[in-house]
Amino acid sequence: MSYPEFRSLCPVASAIDLFGDKWTLVVLRTIFAGRHRFGELLGGPERIATNILADRLDKLERYGLLTRAAYQDHPARYAYHLTEKGADLLPVLQAFAAWSAKHIPGRWAPPAWFVEGRPEDFYPRRGSPDGGT
Repeated sequence: MSYPEFRSLCPVASAIDLFGDKWTLVVLRTIFAGRHRFGELLGGPERIATNILADRLDKLERYGLLTRAAYQDHPARYAYHLTEKGADLLPVLQAFAAWSAKHIPGRWAPPAWFVEGRPEDFYPRRGSPDGGT
């Protein structure tokens, strides 16, 4: 696992160094929603570019937040799944959604699975090809 060079030892600044770009949390949100393949991840309403998506998936895998599992050999195609470390970001996304719903008019209500979910609900299953052991 490789992290970027952090600008300081501050935990808030360090988290921003990992997740502070325009797309990383959106990609994670989409994976939490059950879309795991590259084409599925492209289908969000935000319309992420393919090169940006590939870059974010690579970074999230390097940071140990996602695993990549081949589901087709020729051509090689992969599905991306949360690791336990990645699933532990659910409360962060829930806090962003709650703050946004409270302070930004006109936002839609997140689905119940998202609001009521726990990180453990998204942990890899033991023995599964998505990173469980």
